[in-house]
Amino acid sequence: MGIEVDNTEKVANDTLQLLFVGRIARVRRIELLLQAVEKLTFPFHLTIAGGEEKTSSVTRSGYLKELKELTQKLNLNSKVSFTGRKTQEELKEYYRMADIFVYPSKYENFGQPLIEAGAHGLPIVATPVGVARDIIIDGETGYLTSDDPKAMSDRIHSLQDNKLRQQMGTQIKNLIRKNFNWENIMDQYLSLYNTF
Repeated sequence: MGIEVDNTEKVANDTLQLLFVGRIARVRRIELLLQAVEKLTFPFHLTIAGGEEKTSSVTRSGYLKELKELTQKLNLNSKVSFTGRKTQEELKEYYRMADIFVYPSKYENFGQPLIEAGAHGLPIVATPVGVARDIIIDGETGYLTSDDPKAMSDRIHSLQDNKLRQQMGTQIKNLIRKNFNWENIMDQYLSLYNTF
């Protein structure tokens, strides 16, 4: 199945809507995102969509609980929502409602949520993991950031401008359409296949 590009226009809102989608696991370093948004000086709301899954016998569980405790400690309860696991259909609505997608992961094989966010025209602030290195052109489709909460916060802050977000959103949507839509992927497979 290919990536479907969302063509609905984003509506500007006074409260910047930030979104993280993914499995709630320590490797995703969501605590850095919480520390970053705590530094923001304008109205925002962060939605964290995903369920916690134990990935191996050596992984400590309780990460979601720790994140909720950190949210409380940073006085962010009214500004952060944890939605739990969502279906693909439900996620589409979260992508549509968001202004910026933020992904502070330490490691990623690919990063499907990054592609989905880009297909919905969301500028992305992410660490340089997985497909982020291919779809984030710094300052054009989003920003690659270090794992420093202040740097992450600064990147989010620079995307407060609605016009800049729309410009970046259009550029990332076009990049996703060109490089990740199903027809193009099938054409690439066929041309590769025909070389044998």
